[in-house]
Amino acid sequence: MTTQAVPREPQQDRSRATRQRLLEAAVECLASVGWAGTTVAVVAEHAGVSRGAAQHHFRTREELVTAAVEYGSDVRIARMRERLDELADLRPSTLAVVTLLGEMYTSPLFRAALQLWVAASSDEQLRAQVVPLETRVGREAHRLTVEALGADESVPGVRETVQATLDLVRGLGLADLLTDDSARRGRLLGQWAATLDTALVRRPDQLPASRND
Repeated sequence: MTTQAVPREPQQDRSRATRQRLLEAAVECLASVGWAGTTVAVVAEHAGVSRGAAQHHFRTREELVTAAVEYGSDVRIARMRERLDELADLRPSTLAVVTLLGEMYTSPLFRAALQLWVAASSDEQLRAQVVPLETRVGREAHRLTVEALGADESVPGVRETVQATLDLVRGLGLADLLTDDSARRGRLLGQWAATLDTALVRRPDQLPASRND
């Protein structure tokens, strides 16, 4: 009786998987312990890899965090696109859209982004990495929100109203950083959704489905 050898995972695949775990762990650490606590050693422990393995991929904390910034931005855009695209297919109510935005801007990914913003405000090298990535996230968030709301930006003031929506949920996400602000956030988003319904011009194909549809 012969024993078949178990195929070994290619080194390149193992290396890619380790890097992915480190990036995910770095984002989680930023959200939970902040910038000061996100060291290579802490991230390596959180990812379940040795510090030496971590430093094979990222020699310094700056290299790790820079890569995590880009990774986190890509994930935030992807998740936002996925959730809002799904919602757009259902012709959602304005309240459903702003409620979803509120959830996304209180997520661990957004908490991690907030930690980076604070750190970048006094670190020129980090700020140079963060600003263009956040600009890209903001631009994509605006586009997806316009689509989900079915807003007509050719109408004067509509673009600014959509941006005000994103500024509002971002601010509510900041308020949630220290305490659970969910009850107040729900009331504010409900009122803002009612305001949007009178302020936005929406395309007929993007109006909420009626109960008889």
